Amino acid sequence: MTGKPIAPLSEAPLFEAGAGAGEEWWRGAVIYQIYPRSFVDSNGDGIGDLAGIAARLDHAARLGVDAVWISPFFRSPMADFGYDVADYCDVDPIFGTLADFDALVARAHELGLKVMIDMVFAHTSDQHPWFTASRHDATGAQADWYVWANPRADGTPPNNWQSVFGGPAWTWDARRRQYYMHQFLKEQPQLNLHNPAVQEALLDALRFWLERGVDGLRLDALNHSMFDPDLRDNPVAVDDGRLRTRSYDFQEHSRSMSHPGVVGFVEKIRALCDGYRAIFTMAEVGGDRAEEEMKAYTAGDHRLNSAYGFNFLYARQLDAAVVAEALTSWPGAARGGHGPAEGWPSWAFENHDSSRASWRWLAGDADEGAVAAFLRVKMALLLALRGNVILFQGEELGLTQDEIPFALLKDPEAIANWPLTLTRDGVRTPMPWDAALPQAGFTTGAPWLPLSPANVARAVAGQEADAGSLLHHTRALLALRKSFPALAQGGLRLLRAEGALLVFERALAGEVLCCAFNLGGPPLAPPLPEGEILHAAGGAGRAGLPAWSCLIIRV
Repeated sequence: MTGKPIAPLSEAPLFEAGAGAGEEWWRGAVIYQIYPRSFVDSNGDGIGDLAGIAARLDHAARLGVDAVWISPFFRSPMADFGYDVADYCDVDPIFGTLADFDALVARAHELGLKVMIDMVFAHTSDQHPWFTASRHDATGAQADWYVWANPRADGTPPNNWQSVFGGPAWTWDARRRQYYMHQFLKEQPQLNLHNPAVQEALLDALRFWLERGVDGLRLDALNHSMFDPDLRDNPVAVDDGRLRTRSYDFQEHSRSMSHPGVVGFVEKIRALCDGYRAIFTMAEVGGDRAEEEMKAYTAGDHRLNSAYGFNFLYARQLDAAVVAEALTSWPGAARGGHGPAEGWPSWAFENHDSSRASWRWLAGDADEGAVAAFLRVKMALLLALRGNVILFQGEELGLTQDEIPFALLKDPEAIANWPLTLTRDGVRTPMPWDAALPQAGFTTGAPWLPLSPANVARAVAGQEADAGSLLHHTRALLALRKSFPALAQGGLRLLRAEGALLVFERALAGEVLCCAFNLGGPPLAPPLPEGEILHAAGGAGRAGLPAWSCLIIRV
C-alpha cells in the first residue's frame, strides 16, 4: 500500500523486549492487541491497514510490551469484520497485501516485538470456496466440511440450538434442501471439525503463516469449534435473574459447543507449532464450561500454552471477590504457596468484543479525579496479576466507551439487538494519535467509525507531552514488571479479598512483592509489611489506602 509516511510521535527510547527470546518468551509477557480497522489508516480510505500498523509499531515498542496481537486481516466480505474468513492464506485488500504483512513482521522483529495473529477455526465466511463447494454438491469431496442437517418433518430446524447473535443457529439452504449450522451470523457457517480433512486444511493454513514468521496465535472461540455430532437439543438454562436479551441466553450450550474432541485438535495445533521456533498458543474460551475447558486445553506440555476467558471482560463491577474468583479458577494461582500451578492464564480487562472497563466498572457520574485514579489502579492491577497480560489498543490512554448512534452502527450484532447490544462498536472506534490533526491523525479521509471529542482529548501526542499522563504511568508499570521477575513470572498468594480490599503476594526465587489495592471503597488501613515502596497510586501510603489506590511493596 502507498501513502504519506507516518512520523513517530515520541523520541522516548525503545524498551528492550522484556520476556526474552527463549523457548518461553511468552511466559509473563504483555501482549498489545491491535484491531487493524481502527489503529492507523495509511492511505486515506478511512479504514486502518497493515502499513499503518507497521508505521506505528514504535508506539507499542516504547510502551514496553513484548508482542502485538493483530485481529483478523484475512480476505473477507466483512459481515463480521474479518471474523468471517473467505481465504485463510491471503490479506484482504482493504488491509493491504502479503508484502505489507511481511514488512510488518520484519519491522516488529526489528523493534524486538513478537507478532501474534488471530486464527478463526470454528467457522468461515459463506463466501469461502470450501462452503461454495459444500453447498453445491452434497456428494462431493467437501460435502461434509460444514454442518448440514435435514429438517424435521414439519420443515423446522433439526434442533433447538440458538445463535450467539440471536435467533436459530440454522439457516435453510435451497441448493442442498438442508439446514446449515452457524453459531454466530448466518454468513458464518460452522466448520465440521469432526472431519479429519477439515482439521488438516486448517493446519495447512496455520503452517502458511508460521512460514511467514508469525510468533504466536490467538485461537478465536476455540470451544465453539466442535459440537454434539448427534445434534441433540441444548438443555434449558436455569433462570439466574439476569436480563436475557438474546434467544441464546435461554439455553445451556453443552451440545452446540464444548465437545471434548476439541482437545485432540488442540494437540495437533501444538505438535505443528513445536516444529517452529518458540510459538505461543493462546485460546479464547467463553461459555458455560470455560473454566474446565481452559484447563483441559492447556494441561501438560503437549497442548496450548495459555487460555483466557471472560472473567473480567463481562464483569459489571471490579471488586476483590471478582478478582479472587478469577485467580482461583487456576489451581495454585491464589491458594497455597508460590509453587507452579496447572496451566498458565492470560488476562484481559478490555478487548474488541467487550466495552471499555471504565464504562462497565465506574458509576456514570464519577468525576474526572475518580476516573483518573481508577484508570491507574486498574492498570496496576492488570499488570500485577499472575499470567500474561493483554492490553487492548487505547487502554494505555484511558480511552472511554464511545456512544455510537444507531444510524452509524456497523456491528451486525448491535444493529440486530439494538438497544440492548454487546456495545462492540463503541470500543472499536479509531485510535487517536494527535488532537491537532484532522481525525486525530488516524486517517486523512472519513473514518469508518467516528472519533469522539472525549477520546481525541486523550490522544497519544498530548499524553506524550504530559509526564503525569496515563501513558507514562503505564510505561512505568511495564518497566516495573520487567525489573522484577516476581511480577512477570512468579507465583501468587491471595492474602485478603474483602469488599474493596485486595491484597496478594507475588514471589519468585526469594523475592516477595506485596500488592495492595482499594478498589473504590472507603479509605482502608490494612496491616502491610515493611519494605521498599516500588509503586504507589491514588494517594496510597503507609498510612492507608484511599478509594482507588494501590501500593506495591518489596518485602
